[in-house]
Amino acid sequence: MNQQVNLVTLGVEDLEVSRRFYSHGLGWTPLLDMKGIVFYQIGSGLALALFPLADLGTDTGHPATAGTPFTLAQNLDSPAEVDKAVQRARAAGATVLKEPQRAAFGGYHGYFADPDGHRWEVCHNPGWSVADDGTVTLAAVDAPDGEE
Repeated sequence: MNQQVNLVTLGVEDLEVSRRFYSHGLGWTPLLDMKGIVFYQIGSGLALALFPLADLGTDTGHPATAGTPFTLAQNLDSPAEVDKAVQRARAAGATVLKEPQRAAFGGYHGYFADPDGHRWEVCHNPGWSVADDGTVTLAAVDAPDGEE
C-alpha cells in the first residue's frame, strides 16, 4: 500500500449546514457538489469530502459519530493569517476551541471546531514547508524562552 492520502471524508450531521460553513462561511470552492456529498480540493492530490453521517455509517457498515478524535490542520504564511482564518471561522459559526497564540513548537496557532465538532488547527509553523511537487519538509523550531 502506498504511503499517501487522497481523500479525507468528514461525516456530518447536516450536509446543508456543513456546505454553508465551508462554501459560504470559509469561502471554499467545491470541486464537485452533488446532492448527497460535497468535495473540495484541499491540496495537491488531496480532497476533502462532506458526507452525511448516517450515510457514512451505512457505507462503512459501522455506525459513525461526529467529532472524531483527530485534527485537520492548515499551515499559513504568518501569524496575522492565522488570526484572520480563526476570525473567519468564528464568523462562519465555528466554535473557537483555542484562541490564536504562540505555540510550544515555536510557531503560532489556534483551534476551532466546525458545526459537527471536527477540529481544525490553523497555524503558522516556520519549520514547515511544501515543495512544488507537494513534498513536505519539517524542521524543528525552538520555542521562545520560557515556553514549552
